[in-house]
Amino acid sequence: MQTPLGTIRFLLTCWKVNLASSMEYRMSFFLLAGMMFINNFMWLFFWSLFFDRFQVVNGWNLSDVMMLWAVGAGGFGWANMLFGNFHRIAAVVSSGQLDVYLSQPKPVLLHVLASRMSLTAAGDFLFGLAVYAWVGDHTLLGAVQFGLGLLISGLIFMGVMIIAGSCAFFFGNAEGIAGQVFNSFVALSTYPSGIFRGAAKLLLFTIVPAGFISYLPIGLMRDFDPVFFCQAIAMTIGLLAAGTALFRIGLKRYTSGNAIAMRG
Repeated sequence: MQTPLGTIRFLLTCWKVNLASSMEYRMSFFLLAGMMFINNFMWLFFWSLFFDRFQVVNGWNLSDVMMLWAVGAGGFGWANMLFGNFHRIAAVVSSGQLDVYLSQPKPVLLHVLASRMSLTAAGDFLFGLAVYAWVGDHTLLGAVQFGLGLLISGLIFMGVMIIAGSCAFFFGNAEGIAGQVFNSFVALSTYPSGIFRGAAKLLLFTIVPAGFISYLPIGLMRDFDPVFFCQAIAMTIGLLAAGTALFRIGLKRYTSGNAIAMRG
């Protein structure tokens, strides 16, 4: 049984190796990160054209939408930098690559998650920081709220995709399902929750909990809502717990893919 200190050391080692590997191709790293940074700003440009015509939509203004993108992209960015396999679990399981992780005395799910770093994720994370520096609340409280928003956003992304990816244990090749969940979740988390009504809004805060990300600029940062904050924390913990439990249950059903590979 690995101690908490041992787990921290293990994670730090994984992140150090991932970063060193990414830096071997520095030009590719900076180009991909820079392209993602610019791509996100292009979306904000289109939103600015919309709000130039309609100043406020259901209580949302351009600054709120900019912070929505900052929290969504920034949260996805740090999660993808530190735990870059969180949306590739289905592929790892279906292709038999899980054998590599099972052969080592490390927490399997944590090892899978931390064994990869996305090159484009740095662009998402830096984009989030840049937008916060541009339009965010720069007080100490504002910085803490933004940090909490990034943390909640990234963990919700991870929880949802661990659940979706773990379906591969039960349905075989679930890469298509996981891919659809990922694309839908990312898309829904980038639209103001105020534009949804009725059943669509209920769906956004239950089955597909992207609303807990898209409402963060309002319920956490602009007009702090303690009820929403507690619900967001509960949803985050619930998703991560459910994903971890589903992965462990699925691991008992896993059949080796006879993948011969070594990982240091």
